[in-house]
Amino acid sequence: MKASRFFVSTLKEAPTDAEVASHRLMTRAGMIKKLGTGIYTYMPMGLRVIRKVEAIVREEMNRAGAVELTMPVVQPAEFWQETGRFDKMGPELLRIKDRHERDYVIQPTSEEVVTDIARQEIRSYKQLPKNFYQIQTKFRDERRPRFGLMRGREFIMKDAYSFDRDLDGAKASYQTMAQAYRRIFDRFGLTYRAVAADSGAIGGDLSEEFQVIAATGEDAIVYCPESNYAANMEKAEALAPTAERPSASDALAKTPTPGKSTCADVATLLGVPLATTVKSLVLATDKLDAKGEIVGAQIWLLLLRGDHDMNEIKVGKLPGLDKGFRFASIPEIDAHFGCKPGYLGPLNLKQPVRMVADREVAVLADWITGANEVDFHMTGVNWGRDLPEPELVADIRNVVAGDPSPDGKGLLAIERGIEVGHIFVLGTKYSKAMDATFLDEAGKPQYLEMGCYGIGVTRLPAAAIEQNHDERGIIWPDAIAPFTVAVCPIGMDRSAEVKVAAEALYEQLLAAGADVILDDRGERPGAMFADWELIGVPHRIVISDRGLKEGQFEYQHRRETAPTKVPAAAAASFIVSKLAV
Repeated sequence: MKASRFFVSTLKEAPTDAEVASHRLMTRAGMIKKLGTGIYTYMPMGLRVIRKVEAIVREEMNRAGAVELTMPVVQPAEFWQETGRFDKMGPELLRIKDRHERDYVIQPTSEEVVTDIARQEIRSYKQLPKNFYQIQTKFRDERRPRFGLMRGREFIMKDAYSFDRDLDGAKASYQTMAQAYRRIFDRFGLTYRAVAADSGAIGGDLSEEFQVIAATGEDAIVYCPESNYAANMEKAEALAPTAERPSASDALAKTPTPGKSTCADVATLLGVPLATTVKSLVLATDKLDAKGEIVGAQIWLLLLRGDHDMNEIKVGKLPGLDKGFRFASIPEIDAHFGCKPGYLGPLNLKQPVRMVADREVAVLADWITGANEVDFHMTGVNWGRDLPEPELVADIRNVVAGDPSPDGKGLLAIERGIEVGHIFVLGTKYSKAMDATFLDEAGKPQYLEMGCYGIGVTRLPAAAIEQNHDERGIIWPDAIAPFTVAVCPIGMDRSAEVKVAAEALYEQLLAAGADVILDDRGERPGAMFADWELIGVPHRIVISDRGLKEGQFEYQHRRETAPTKVPAAAAASFIVSKLAV
């Protein structure tokens, strides 16, 4: 490709709403252009990256035995109503009506449609297993679209769905996809981790996320440097303490803490470690009558150490809280505690509550908690002496760095990541809801066992940039760069020798299979170099009159700070050898 025939459109300034590097750099490099909130046009330079991502994904999916199809972006709501997700998915699901007032949705994913295909087409166990995939536009009406392609509303995703005769088969399909995903992300040339994950709203049992490591990532990744253990923060277990609870040594006392409503402030005031304080979180579960109307609420008190944070996913799996919960209202808190938040605790309650203690709190002695009276906390609190043993002890907190690894092989560390892929075993959640069955060897109908596998095709380039950039711009891995090599002739419009040499090298690289662009725009050297550094082309070769007189070109990798002189006659083979590394 010659730059004069392509569309190179770089900007000196980033958009004012760009909060992360990928948004700034993709806009400045002319890869995306904002059309509306969370909606972007993929410009020619950016589309080349996306197509390379798609090609790698498609090759490995086909290699793994998946079969490509394309499902509609606009889908009849009746399929989503069958599974209940038409109502359950909430406002992220964009609902529309046609001219006949029939309900439709803009697909955020396609479990319902692919299950409908399966229930029509798969009749016998002899047709199994099957895995269908698509690379297709999706839409999710994000409450707060941000970070450019990282969390946009319209995006491209590869979603695949496996169908098996039993759970063992579904797990085998899952492992096939897990291996395919590792090949895909290895080929992208990015640093990533595959981590155990919670299945969330999609449902299922086995689940892994593929996270590109980046300091700006929204997700916390928990891993053990001494083993293969890795999980996202939602999934990572905080092991129960092995030490027994110490005996009580302090007397219970109501201690003045004027104006100190946080555990950190109380610990500082009293000169004690934050880990000796206990925070109180008040939740509510609504009680419904036969008509589904709210007739009351059950109040729950969750107790965590002052230096720990609640893990909502773990809490949402506890008996009694697994059907949904909310944070209690101020009137509900006042009715049960007689006090405003900041001074709440499990002693001197006005009405009983369901109490859940984190594993760490359950082994504390002489701890500090709110007195249910403004400007006071209780010190020297002990289980069994000052209040009954906790009704329920559970892991309800986020792990922290230094916690023991659940596999028993070391201590946990935490880094940031960007989720770009997720795989699930779904079981029969959708096949039962939509009555998708096949006939087994005995001729009896059985529900199809399903799996689901997604890759954020347009999110991945943004994640790659978050991991690979500097003050000059993007640094693409070879596999997904818009162009792999930029030939940059200086004064090509003024020097016949430079033009001949540049075009000859360009043709040689094309013949060798390199994805090369020749910058024949006649730009000044500084502007030309700045463009390709911003765009992030990994390999650059500079041709000039001075170099030609010396019989040399200048090669520079995007990560290098200085060029390397290369004999002009050997330049093509030299660059090709670099591409093969």
